[in-house]
Amino acid sequence: MTTFTPTTSAETHSAVAWAAAEDSPLEIIGHGSKRGIGRPQQSEHTLDLSKLSGVMLYEPAELVLSAKAGTPLAEIESLLAENGQQLAFEPMDYGPLLGGEPGRGTIGGVLAANLSGPRRLKAGAARDHILGISAVSGRGEAFKSGGRVVKNVTGYDLSKLMANSWGTLAVFTDVTFKVLPAAETEVTLAIRGLLDDHAAAAMALALGSSAEVSSAAHLPERVAARVADGSLGSDAATLLRIEGFGPSVAYRIAALKDLLKDAGPLQEISGSVSYSVWRDIRDCAPFADGGERPVWRVSMAPSQGHQMVLALRMQAAVDAFYDWQGGLIWLRMQQDDPEAGLLRGLIRRHGGGHATLVRATPSHRAAVPVFEPQAPQLAALSARLKAEFDPKNILNPGRMAPGAASATLAAATQGGAQ
Repeated sequence: MTTFTPTTSAETHSAVAWAAAEDSPLEIIGHGSKRGIGRPQQSEHTLDLSKLSGVMLYEPAELVLSAKAGTPLAEIESLLAENGQQLAFEPMDYGPLLGGEPGRGTIGGVLAANLSGPRRLKAGAARDHILGISAVSGRGEAFKSGGRVVKNVTGYDLSKLMANSWGTLAVFTDVTFKVLPAAETEVTLAIRGLLDDHAAAAMALALGSSAEVSSAAHLPERVAARVADGSLGSDAATLLRIEGFGPSVAYRIAALKDLLKDAGPLQEISGSVSYSVWRDIRDCAPFADGGERPVWRVSMAPSQGHQMVLALRMQAAVDAFYDWQGGLIWLRMQQDDPEAGLLRGLIRRHGGGHATLVRATPSHRAAVPVFEPQAPQLAALSARLKAEFDPKNILNPGRMAPGAASATLAAATQGGAQ
């Protein structure tokens, strides 16, 4: 087994072209922070992009940043913070949940997994902020898509197509993202002690108001104690984040308090504590316990999520908390998974959605569909897409689905799942 560690785009192209010529499968990794997501790899060699690193272009006034694919996300976020800017979609760090170190994700991995965080309600995901890519297909052919300006019309937007493909269509060599100014102030309003159904109603009321809530989450009893070093206490916390200029934030918080005065006890959280709360929600910190108990990530209609969880708890032991106004549900199973079929069946009964097995043992990941199975017509289209970009199935083979037909079209049709 060989590990290729390119330092330039040309070296990356050469490694993929060799693999294509030799029909030799490649596992594509950056720093490996998401290596445990997906089915176990079926690769002879590894393409390690961690040395393909560095910011190539940053123009704060133009709100544009380009970097090589292996550049650590932490390095980019630090650079942006120095200039009062951010990746507005707030990409998640999977490292701690999967038993690794924080801050090890790469900017290429951000797009490959179409990452997002609690601000997705307002800002979308990585695919909504990507401007351009340079990449190498599984054919060993280098190609580019998009550019370095916010308005760029170049035909098919392959940059967005590559989001959520998990390295099964092409290898990124560099990516260009739109960046945005960071908020001057953030304050979180917490409603304490609500049950899941009442929390769903309160979040819907807040999101339907003029308060411009940027994030809404619900941490049930005891789960709340697992964020921000326990500063919230153990009572259930329904959290609403307001961001912007100081006077505007103060006005909108006051309006929310008036709107929700009968919902339950209200608590105002600001400064570093508010930041820590949302960081830990983003990174699924309540379930980052160093264990291997299965963790699922479910995307479905916010009005149905708590009902699905209640039905699931009637048949399986499970911990849960909610982000995206309840549209994103994190589930930790208390035992290995007879629950995959049960969970997906309940999701279908409650309006449909997508379930991804994020953490599990290798044997467990090999035994169940990790990513949401596709309908036959979509699976056929996905197979054609895979055949166009990687006909020999050399890029992360088997990661998304067994065999050659990897489920890569999820990026276009199941964007809420990642």
